[in-house]
Amino acid sequence: MIRKILALVIILNFTACAELQQVIDQLPEEVGISESEIGSGLRQALDLGIDKQVTKLTQKDGFFKNDLVKIVLPEELKKVDKALRDIGLSSLADEGLKVLNRAAEDAVSEATPIFVSAVKDITFADAKNILLGNDDAATQYLTSKTQTALYAKFNPVIKNSFSKVGADEIWSNLINKYNAIPFTSNVNPDLTDYVTGEALNGVYKMIAVEEKEIRGKTASRTTDLLRKVFALQD
Repeated sequence: MIRKILALVIILNFTACAELQQVIDQLPEEVGISESEIGSGLRQALDLGIDKQVTKLTQKDGFFKNDLVKIVLPEELKKVDKALRDIGLSSLADEGLKVLNRAAEDAVSEATPIFVSAVKDITFADAKNILLGNDDAATQYLTSKTQTALYAKFNPVIKNSFSKVGADEIWSNLINKYNAIPFTSNVNPDLTDYVTGEALNGVYKMIAVEEKEIRGKTASRTTDLLRKVFALQD
C-alpha cells in the first residue's frame, strides 16, 4: 500500500513539472508572459532575498540572536567551552562565542556586490530551471555562482574582523587557558576558516528563507512581476 502511495506521489510531481515545462515551452505568445519577464522576475526575487534577509545579518546580533544562522562552536572547541565553564570561566566562554558571530556579521556586508553581479547574469535558461526546480532552486543557483568568490572575499574580512572585535585575543586567551589545564590535549583550530564557512552557510540559508516565502505565499510576492512569474508555478 505504501509503495502505491509513493508511486502516486512521484507520478503527480512528475505530471506537475511536465505541465509547468509545457507552459514555459509555449512562451511567450501562449501564456502572456515573455522570457525576459521570467528572467527579470527571478532576478527580482533574489534581489528581494538579498535586500530583505542578508541585510539583517550585517546588523549587530544578526547572527548571534538568529537561531537559524547562529554560529556555534565546532566539535573541537566544545570540549574547550565545557572545560572552561567547569573551572568557573563561563563569562569568558560566552564572550568567545559572541565574537565569532560578530566577525561573521562584519563580513557579510562584503557579499552584496558579488550577489548583485551573479543575479544580473541569470539567463532565461537559468530562470526556467529555477522556476521548474525545488523551493530553494534560486538559492542553489546563487550558491553555485558565488560560493568561491564569497569565500575568497569573506576569509580575509573574517580574519581582520577577529582583530577588530577582539576575537583573536579572546580566543588566544581561551585556548591558552584550556591547553594549560592538566591532562587535556592541546587544540589549535583554524577559526578563520570555520567562521568563514559558517557565515556563508548563514547567508544562503537566509536567502532560501525568502525564496520559500515567495514561492509558497502569494502575499510575499510584493510586485506585479513577482505575482505574474510565480503564478506559473502555482
